[in-house]
Amino acid sequence: MNEILFDRTSVLPVILSLAAALVLSFCLTPLVKWLAVKIGAVDVPKDKRRMHDHPIPRLGGLAIFIGFVVAVLLFGDVNRQLRGILLGGCVIVAVGVVDDSHPLGAGIKFILQIVAALIAVWHGVVIEMIANPLPFIGGEYWDFGIMAVPITVIWIVAVTNSVNLIDGLDGLADGVSTIAALTMLIIALLMEDMGMAAICAALAGGCIGFIPYNRNPAKIFMGDTGSTFLGFVLATVSVTGLFKLYAVISFVVPFIILGFPIYDTVSAFTRRILKGQNPMKADRSHTHHKLIDLGMNQKQAVATLYMVAGVLGLCAVMIVTSGYVKVILSVAALAGTAYTVARIIRYPHGHHRGETSGSEPEKEA
Repeated sequence: MNEILFDRTSVLPVILSLAAALVLSFCLTPLVKWLAVKIGAVDVPKDKRRMHDHPIPRLGGLAIFIGFVVAVLLFGDVNRQLRGILLGGCVIVAVGVVDDSHPLGAGIKFILQIVAALIAVWHGVVIEMIANPLPFIGGEYWDFGIMAVPITVIWIVAVTNSVNLIDGLDGLADGVSTIAALTMLIIALLMEDMGMAAICAALAGGCIGFIPYNRNPAKIFMGDTGSTFLGFVLATVSVTGLFKLYAVISFVVPFIILGFPIYDTVSAFTRRILKGQNPMKADRSHTHHKLIDLGMNQKQAVATLYMVAGVLGLCAVMIVTSGYVKVILSVAALAGTAYTVARIIRYPHGHHRGETSGSEPEKEA
């Protein structure tokens, strides 16, 4: 890998983007919490899938959204593609705000997600080609041609919903999205793509600022407003950045970074289809539910899944790096894994000193 050539001047907007989004998200969340209560955007536990036992305001994703947009407008390179991401994100957030206060039908939300994806595509957020993952068949690249638009829309909508579907434990979707955004940020810096780096920094900052309110026991949920917005931005940024590398990693890296939400969604849908159930019908077949059923509490389950997302992120970074950097990342991955495993072994049934939880672990009927 070539030596990184950017200097402190070029990195400064990235740092300021992260800081601005973090501060805004953190400061605005209490106001958003008040607004959520005012408009009735409150999650009331009414079925066995809920992991909390008392009403909790949602809509917290609005604070992440505002922090992200302000930071990007101030410190990002607002080109045509970024305008498409911001406009599509506005549609996603508007739908989320309405859904969090007055639930919409799945069909309506799906159609509006496609509209948001098409807005981004119209502005040039398109997967035009990828490196051939089967080099012994065909040429060096796969050019999607007229299929580029539907493939991109499918990718954006799929990732948007994948992040939404893992939002089942306090801090899970927010933390996993933070790890994914930080991974993309590191790769952008390694590739000297400062425009992508500023966007990823803003997304990571918005997520980090929200974590103190969303970690267990959660004071506020991000709701569909936040989870679908995070999925949408991660999907579109991966298209403008990672899929544009025109190397083998352009195909592999986005799937590794978003590996956990993609795996969780695919496995849940597969199980439902094999059981003859509606794949869109919510149930307790997600990975986080299974960890709870194994005896973990929310904090342990979330820490375990953070570890999974973190290791995947490190693997993605290692693909685009070489030499001593890989050694450092490998040591970090091993240390993180050892810490998480030790924590789980020490408190196998969730009896952590001073630990509280927003709900009791669910049990299968």
